[in-house]
Amino acid sequence: MYGSTFKKPIAVVGSINADLVCRVGRIPRSGETLLGSEFRIHPGGKGANQAVAAARLGCGVRMIGKLGNDAFGAVLRKSMVDAGVDVSGVDTIDEASGVALIEVSDAGENCIVVAPGANARIAPADIDRQIDALRQAGLVLAQLEIPLETISYLAQICRRESIPLMLDPAPAQALPDELLRAVTWFTPNETEAAFYAAAQNPDEQYKALFARGLTGIVLKRGEHGLSLTAPGSQRVDLPAFHVKAVDSTAAGDAFNGAFAAALMLGSEPVEAARFASAAAAISVTRAGAQPSMASRDEVDRFLAQQQ
Repeated sequence: MYGSTFKKPIAVVGSINADLVCRVGRIPRSGETLLGSEFRIHPGGKGANQAVAAARLGCGVRMIGKLGNDAFGAVLRKSMVDAGVDVSGVDTIDEASGVALIEVSDAGENCIVVAPGANARIAPADIDRQIDALRQAGLVLAQLEIPLETISYLAQICRRESIPLMLDPAPAQALPDELLRAVTWFTPNETEAAFYAAAQNPDEQYKALFARGLTGIVLKRGEHGLSLTAPGSQRVDLPAFHVKAVDSTAAGDAFNGAFAAALMLGSEPVEAARFASAAAAISVTRAGAQPSMASRDEVDRFLAQQQ
């Protein structure tokens, strides 16, 4: 069903974090203290997660970002290298590495607070230094855990160089329409779509997002599946795969990395989205962000079982 040869590598411009994860019976309310049952440190960051997700599937990936000159930085770099990610675009600076404080409930829900650290130092000049790598990429992945100024500049470069750009608009924040018009694929979850569209109904969300200049949209709706509209095509709804969730922390990142990889395999968008949904479904059955990312064989076997 899916191609066997990747057409081009992917470039990921984004965050690299250490995830400090505590399991709790439920997410605490404001002002409430709960005892956790387990604590783990995992490599994470939306950028690095998506890079690892694509690399685990066999796609060539170049990560562009920054790490701190600390113990976390060395561990985070090694995790990406072990997954097959090219980290020659990752600088080490005299700053703390990014950290995410994550609470995961027994139901698989999560609550996350991110301290950007070195990620906040990724600047437009860093994009210029990586222009050759960007030009070689078949697709660029970006998120919003690095400065908006840098993301906006990256979008301008991608538009100028005719490089497709996939933007995971998280954490949600006000974005200029000029940036959105440079995005090839916009991949919000339900909460983010409601924020950017100022609407709750998916039909109204699509209408509002199209009005802002977006053309390719993947609305990730969790247990309700996803809705996809490729540029020039009609909307398609795909159901979710039903699995027992253990940790949903990086499900969206697993989807984006796998969606990008499948597109680089030559898959049509709907086919690529189904492949990515399978990768995301596998990820929620495992603890951690990068440790949960699936291999190509695992995704293929999972899909074969759905026939």
